[in-house]
Amino acid sequence: MRTIVLRLIRHKSSIPQTRFVSASSSGGRYLSTDSNKIDEPFNVEEAETVHVPPPPTEKLLVLGGNGFVGSHVCKEALNRGLSVSSLSRSGRSSLQESWATRVTWHQGNLLSSDLLKDALDGVTSVISCVGGFGSNSYMYKINGTANINAIRAASEKGVKRFVYISAADFGPAKYLLSGYYEGKRAAETELLTRFAYGGIILRPGFIYGTRSVGNMKIPLGVFGSPMEMVLQQAKPLNQLPLVGPLFTPPVNVESVAKVAVRAATDPVFPPGIVDVHGIQRYSQQKSR
Repeated sequence: MRTIVLRLIRHKSSIPQTRFVSASSSGGRYLSTDSNKIDEPFNVEEAETVHVPPPPTEKLLVLGGNGFVGSHVCKEALNRGLSVSSLSRSGRSSLQESWATRVTWHQGNLLSSDLLKDALDGVTSVISCVGGFGSNSYMYKINGTANINAIRAASEKGVKRFVYISAADFGPAKYLLSGYYEGKRAAETELLTRFAYGGIILRPGFIYGTRSVGNMKIPLGVFGSPMEMVLQQAKPLNQLPLVGPLFTPPVNVESVAKVAVRAATDPVFPPGIVDVHGIQRYSQQKSR
């Protein structure tokens, strides 16, 4: 959220200043209400954008907030001044970092609607980072059914905005991981139906960053960042039949988190699908 602070000055004039003024739509001049004389217009001496925290009534629920993407979403939201809670199967994050103490952690399964409804109390927006791999039936359940349950519960609770972190189409991969992609697309369809004006789908490709596995940190950015720079310049290749999706550039997890939080809190962020190039573009813009 931002507010514009303007410092205004009025030119000195011999005209008395004890009158009300009203704006004229033409020319930006100001007409006196008690005479036909014209005051000099205000001049903008300085304009400054001041970032202020969102109102305290704005509460974000992150589904899967203790995972790789979810933890970055939580940190970004906290940095934006939001009240943040998270629901996941394991509950509290195992990361020993200060931000984790500022999140309200709920333990539960998205396949259980009762637990989900309790976590949604007072929530104004939701970001789902829930997904996983396994057998096709399991992948459909965790990527599709679980998210569909969350979308329906959020809609019934009157949540204003719902952001779903989905996945880009990698061409041949969708046949090898049919349950994964079918589940993702089913959840997307449900979201666009239930949240026609407040549903946003992010479709990143490979997400890189530093992953924490136990006490070990894996710097995926070592090769993810150079790949992103190269493939950004190869955007036309992304349109090639069959193999085009394989040229989808990776994206930094911090960029995904930044865009997800903005989409969940900015009422003018357009609903619909945001591909990896859109994620890169929005992440380079200043936060509202």
